[in-house]
Amino acid sequence: MPKILTDLDIETFRERLCDVAEQMFASHGPDGVTMRQLAAELGVSSMTPYRYFKDKDAILAAVRKRAFTKFATAMEEATKQAGGGQPGGAYLAFALANPSAYRMMFDTYQPTFHEYPDLLAAMERARSTMTAGWKQLGAKGALPEGVDIDLVGHLHWSAMHGAVMLELAGLLRPPLSAAKIAEPTLIALAKNFGIKLPS
Repeated sequence: MPKILTDLDIETFRERLCDVAEQMFASHGPDGVTMRQLAAELGVSSMTPYRYFKDKDAILAAVRKRAFTKFATAMEEATKQAGGGQPGGAYLAFALANPSAYRMMFDTYQPTFHEYPDLLAAMERARSTMTAGWKQLGAKGALPEGVDIDLVGHLHWSAMHGAVMLELAGLLRPPLSAAKIAEPTLIALAKNFGIKLPS
């Protein structure tokens, strides 16, 4: 008689599966990994993952949702502690400490993402962190009137992402690093829009 799974059993296995899938998807791309390979890595039968997820795409959605949630939590906490301003250091720290999760968020194409409400919510939460610090500065009068905060946030996001991907790809040689590129980029961005950064 098959074992009756408790909610804890289910959640524990789903987390284990997501841990393995995150690493394998990041290394080989989602198309380069099969359900059978995921099962083998976990040491379970090839059909076991289907007891927890509909298919590989659902696993990818769960992995990405988890990554976006962790990222958003880290950014929200850093913004709160900074009391204003965009915490570029927190962005870089998360990305470089969690390269597989970072690739799942920003270097993975999943055309079906809109079919997963939990993933969509996590993506939107992460997106909102890109402007949160700038909005705090705006509330303190540090942004000139008429500045497009959404544009500023996305420009900053693009700069952080570019620096991260260069470092993750091994394309930066000392003394260059993601942090060394990102800091003057932030200063230049603020100067261009007439934004007063906290000292």
